[in-house]
This record gives sequence, C-alpha cells and structure tokens, in this order.
Amino acid sequence: MDRLLEILSDLHPEIDFEECTTLIDDGILDSFDIVSLISEINEEYDVVISAEYIVPENFNSAEALYALIEKLEEE
Repeated sequence: MDRLLEILSDLHPEIDFEECTTLIDDGILDSFDIVSLISEINEEYDVVISAEYIVPENFNSAEALYALIEKLEEE
C-alpha cells in the first residue's frame, strides 16, 4: 500500500490519499491520471488492469485501488 500511495502522491501531492474516498466522484483523478496510474500499477505490481476493472468504484480511493491490485495478484 505504501508504494501505491507514493504513486498517487506523485500525481497529486496536495491530496491526502489515505483519507480521500471520492477521487473520481470529485474529479480529482482525470482520464490521463487513470491511464498513468494503470501503467505504473502494471509495472510496479506486475498485474494487468483490464477494461472491465476500469470503473469509478475501483479508483475512488487508494483502499479500493489496492483491493483491486490484491485481487488481480491472486488471479
């Protein structure tokens, strides 16, 4: 989770990603951010986030995103 928080903080250092649960709903992360995140996560965690998982619920918080990563690592 620490590495994911670093990746997110690199995108938006002004956001407290440990507390924020509305990253998509509030427009904090835009489509470019999502593409960048997916690329970095694929590289860092050696998982592939396919189109079916690119939904707001999976990107609204660091916790949700980390849960997705853990799920993909198990597959």
